[in-house]
Amino acid sequence: MADFLYTALKNNKTIVTGRVKAADANEARRKVRDMGLIPTSFQDVSTKGKKGKGEKVVIQALSLREKIDFTSTLEILTSTGIPIIEALLFIEQNSDSQRIRKIAHEFRQQIIGGSTLGETLEKYRAIFGRVYIGLVKAGEDSGELDKTLVRMLDLLKKQDSVKGKVIGALIYPTIVVLLAIVAIVIMLVFVFPAFDEMFNNLGKPLPWITRSCMDLGIFMKNYWALCLISLIVVVVSLNQAYQMPRVRKFCDKCVLHIPMLSDMLKYSNFSNFIAVLQVSYEAGIPIVDCLFLANLTIDNFILKNAIMQAAARVQQGTHLSVALKNVQEVPSMMTFMIATGEQSGRLGDSLYHCVNFIDKKLDAVIDGFTKLIEPMLMIFIGLIVGILGLALYLPLFQAYQQ
Repeated sequence: MADFLYTALKNNKTIVTGRVKAADANEARRKVRDMGLIPTSFQDVSTKGKKGKGEKVVIQALSLREKIDFTSTLEILTSTGIPIIEALLFIEQNSDSQRIRKIAHEFRQQIIGGSTLGETLEKYRAIFGRVYIGLVKAGEDSGELDKTLVRMLDLLKKQDSVKGKVIGALIYPTIVVLLAIVAIVIMLVFVFPAFDEMFNNLGKPLPWITRSCMDLGIFMKNYWALCLISLIVVVVSLNQAYQMPRVRKFCDKCVLHIPMLSDMLKYSNFSNFIAVLQVSYEAGIPIVDCLFLANLTIDNFILKNAIMQAAARVQQGTHLSVALKNVQEVPSMMTFMIATGEQSGRLGDSLYHCVNFIDKKLDAVIDGFTKLIEPMLMIFIGLIVGILGLALYLPLFQAYQQ
């Protein structure tokens, strides 16, 4: 038998401590529960040299899928009446993700110390984001945390679905372009230099396209390290430049003028925007705050600024539909449905139908983009093959003609 020091909650609010003898931690937990207490932590004091408290946990960012798993488990447990501390303890002990276990442990310690779930989340804003925190706080204020977690779970699943659709539409052309680049490098570095001696024996000056490919291939072969470093520098420089507000504003503005790609960008942004707007509105958050929360999900600089201006007009007393109608990028059907909801007093239902409308439009745009990109990629590959083939065989054709 071992001695365990325990910390538990009495009547779900008073923290008590004590000592209990048990064979292991599970038996100690059962004995504490038999006392009518809710166990929160145990320490085996019969083992010498054991640390009284664990080392400080380093919190790492959670992926979107991990946020969904954490929120789903927390929602299921709290909806059945299990106290939040017991729910976090279950997650801490049973989650497959080490990062989720650490998060649950830290949350449990913070709540035992007297903080609410919303206040605890605020300390980890970089991990969960302002939208998650704002909705949880609204749920706690209204006494409907379980319903808010259900809405938050639906929202996270929707964001994961939209992200998957967009990535799925872009991954095929990206792979094709990367393979084409690899093929070009192999041709220039290994194939063209192998024909150098034969081309020199022809006794005729090479066509400019062949000479250019030969010189480029020889340069890449002799100075491959310099080429690799230059590529890395260019990629890092472009990424740093994109972080600058002026450059990002210019790039985001240009993207909105590219056919098909602009539609996919707008509908993917508005899909998350309307979903957050609908969830936060049903959670009882004021419409202006709903707009600010929903605007956090928009990535495009131009769209974000336009929605911010619309939120400012709503704050001054303008109807939501009128404010969004002045935003050129917002679909007219969306503003019409919102206006109908405002007039009938059923804005929440109208926002729900807006979510379905935007999702269908996004699916149609992605389907059209996929069908359009395939022939364009075939043309792109055909041009590459044609140029390399022409550069390789043009000197031979000229020699045969002479």
